Amino acid sequence: MTGSSTNGPGRTPSTQAPASANSSGQASFAALREQLHEAATSFADGPGALEGILLGMVDDVDRAVREPLEIFPVCHHSPASALAMARRLREKQPKVVYLELCEDMAPLLDELRNCRLPVAVQAFASDVDGFPAEWAPLSVVAPITEASAEYQAIAYALDTPGVELVLVDRSSDHVFQWDSRHGERTPQEQSPPADGVPEPEAALHGEAVGVEIGDLRPRFAELEEHLLRHGKVRHWSEWWHQYVEVPLGDSDHDAYRQVMFLVGSLFRRLAPGDGDRVRVDEDRERYMWTRIREHLAAGGAAPEDCLYVCGAFHAASRVEEFGVAGSGPFTISPRSATTWQHGLIPSSHAAIEAQFGLAPGSVSIAATQWAKNLKRTRVQPYRLAGQDGGKKPRATKKAAPAVAAPPPEAAEDRLSGFLRRPPVLDTLDEAELLGWSVDIVRAARRSGYLASTADAIAVFETSILLAGMRDRAKPTPYDFQDAAITCIEKDAVPGRRDVRRLVEIMMGGDRIGRVGYDALPPLARDVHDRLAPLELKLQQRGVQRALLDMNSRPELGACSDVLWMLRRLMPHGAARPIMGERKLGERSIQESWDLALGTHQRALIELGYEGVSIEQVLEQRLRRDAYGPRATTAGVLAAVEDATLYLGGRRLADELGARALEVLAAERTVDGAPEVLRRVRGLLAYYRTAEPVLPPWVESFVKAGYAHYCTLLPTAFTDEDATVGQVAAMLGFLFSMESLALSLGCDRAQLELAVAQSRPTDPERTALLWAAQVQLGALSLAELRERCGELLANPMVVPAYPRYLSGFVHALVPVPGLADVVVEAVSNAFGRLPDPVLLPWLPSLITTLRAGAADLAPLLIREAGRVFPARLAALDAWVPPWREAPEEGAPGGDRMRAAGGGGRGAALLFAHPGTLDAVAELLGCDGAWAAADEGPADPAGAVLTARHPDTAITWESLLTGS
Repeated sequence: MTGSSTNGPGRTPSTQAPASANSSGQASFAALREQLHEAATSFADGPGALEGILLGMVDDVDRAVREPLEIFPVCHHSPASALAMARRLREKQPKVVYLELCEDMAPLLDELRNCRLPVAVQAFASDVDGFPAEWAPLSVVAPITEASAEYQAIAYALDTPGVELVLVDRSSDHVFQWDSRHGERTPQEQSPPADGVPEPEAALHGEAVGVEIGDLRPRFAELEEHLLRHGKVRHWSEWWHQYVEVPLGDSDHDAYRQVMFLVGSLFRRLAPGDGDRVRVDEDRERYMWTRIREHLAAGGAAPEDCLYVCGAFHAASRVEEFGVAGSGPFTISPRSATTWQHGLIPSSHAAIEAQFGLAPGSVSIAATQWAKNLKRTRVQPYRLAGQDGGKKPRATKKAAPAVAAPPPEAAEDRLSGFLRRPPVLDTLDEAELLGWSVDIVRAARRSGYLASTADAIAVFETSILLAGMRDRAKPTPYDFQDAAITCIEKDAVPGRRDVRRLVEIMMGGDRIGRVGYDALPPLARDVHDRLAPLELKLQQRGVQRALLDMNSRPELGACSDVLWMLRRLMPHGAARPIMGERKLGERSIQESWDLALGTHQRALIELGYEGVSIEQVLEQRLRRDAYGPRATTAGVLAAVEDATLYLGGRRLADELGARALEVLAAERTVDGAPEVLRRVRGLLAYYRTAEPVLPPWVESFVKAGYAHYCTLLPTAFTDEDATVGQVAAMLGFLFSMESLALSLGCDRAQLELAVAQSRPTDPERTALLWAAQVQLGALSLAELRERCGELLANPMVVPAYPRYLSGFVHALVPVPGLADVVVEAVSNAFGRLPDPVLLPWLPSLITTLRAGAADLAPLLIREAGRVFPARLAALDAWVPPWREAPEEGAPGGDRMRAAGGGGRGAALLFAHPGTLDAVAELLGCDGAWAAADEGPADPAGAVLTARHPDTAITWESLLTGS
């Protein structure tokens, strides 16, 4: 690695500054160059690569310092950068501020005054055009906190008359354009989570790609490891706080700039050879300088009146386009056809740390350091007028006159003195440390720790001890955190939060931002307006209980509709019903809800990117589910049900129902048969009670489904991939829809042929086939009971008998009338099998029934409760009904026999003949009841047939074809 590193593949190196500037730089930084030359000779045993790197860093600093357009290097969420920015803005009063932020986010920055920081500016695209479909949805966020230099620049530019704010970084579209070309981090490749249990607030950004200003972290792993080891710290955030933040907190403007330039150049020159990432970084720099020169040429502003705020890594740039006099050509590619939506979403310290791989608590500690810096230096920061959560603005003072930028030849070498100066050791602030120790013990006791005053003293002394071991006189918040964990947590965490998390909360807490009402998208504002009758503060975080009594307050019915749609669209917990339900044909008159819209504000805002009302968004999502490439018949029927439940009307439901018919015709498997059966039954029940006639698509679906499942039935009985529940659901569809299908023109012979062609070998499916044959009349109940008895009598089949029972239980879906037969089969097994056979057999029976038919067990329990005696004393004398012989001539006796050839089949009709007499009178029949002892061969059987023979003659001609 040498000092003359390239600018990426295919680019010409441009490490040399202009001749005049270089000669001035030689004079300005001569002492520093000599110092670094001696260091390189000493450490590297002669000049060479190390000297090239060190002197190249000086060239980078000299070039950036002498740029006519003042460059202000920053680090993301750095209190020192924010303090230096606030101080410099009041001194210089620039007329134009160029900011390293996605240029398409500019219109949203003024809405920051309606929010409580931290928040994130977001660009969102759900429908992609020009990117891979699996990337959708695309999301880019740029978090903003009060302790950040970019917020100071934004607040100054927006609230100072005559100042223009220009965003110059690549657009959100280019973030993914360059990502697809160079493999930059995608939403699926986020930074690894920090150690410990993640807080819910850490997911506020979702899977968005983060855009940050000033990513200052070594890309050379060995360099970072070396700095952490010799700095006696655990992670990079602690090293930066101790060795950069604290020293720069009291430095002047020139020293701050030169140090940040030097750090950015160091990390840039010691970056590993990742050509793709370097190419993206350099393209960003070319993009920004191109935009700056275009704006200067169009607006006519003088570079001396402008300020360019960018990350220190990009400030020490060596591309040809660098500077207002840059000559390198760079063509900005056009944006794709993707439509981007922009908005503000709430952010938090934990979300920023999780997204950018920072140490837990580092952003909260930075916020505390920012407050301490302001109090110590008495610098007045900039804050947007009307900022939510801020203090009332003080009386405005007369602005200080602008300080002209020093001429290029006047640049002084502040690095030599800064690097030679020994570190200033802060004196121990015992009052502050003692307050921390007392506060952490109090917080630990509230969280269940057995902490006491002795622990506070131990934390105090251990913090001082750790700081001394790490060569610092004043314990840092990280030293205090280590001491608190050692002295209080010990080996157990009694509560939800550990001591590390308690220290982070105590140091400033995980501040969570909030987007104000005026900054919300139209959909979110519409939701808040429509829920206003609930009289709740919906923007507050946490769970709130809403009670809706539509009986006394009918206007709350509209709120109920909104809440049910939010439950369908938003994550779990945003709107959770406690009492009340919404089903087809059912509406509750009283409901109770737990609402957390403030906690899930990001999800509500992202709904606003999809439409202007929740009805529109719901309709779009239902269509997307129904017409998607992975749409299933069950999924489309679910969309039909949701459209009927939440949107009302028939337009969308009929359209999606027609789509369900298309998907059913294209399916070749029976995977969704149980769900299809359940939803079709529900929709049929609803339409039969709520509509005068069935919708045409329902009739077409029943006809197509009848033919479809008849065709697939023989294959499903032998297919290993099809489960017994799926085959039972197919039979359930065929038998339960049979009457409607036959009335619509279907042929029952198709079902009989399908059952006759089925040849299962599995015990469960064999039992299912027997049940289907009973339903079709091809097998009598007596024959079915005989087959069950043969299974119990065969010792080779007894181990598989639980599987036969499982098949019978599944058969209750298509043939619910077999419940008594299943109870009889189970009872016979318990009565006939000996204990040595029955006891090993029981676990298999229980696990089989639980795994395959848990939802059908209540039907069996009800049937058993009806059959078995209710009292234990009656059990000894109880005779099962299937062992009772029916009395001769008793009503219903022929039905009890499997043959069923008698004329007295319905016992209730003979016991209560009044109903049948009334029907006969309406039909004009004047016949009389036969005596009980008369046989079924009475010639006066069908009186209507003899009285009206035309019908029989017509049927005869149709059947015989004559």
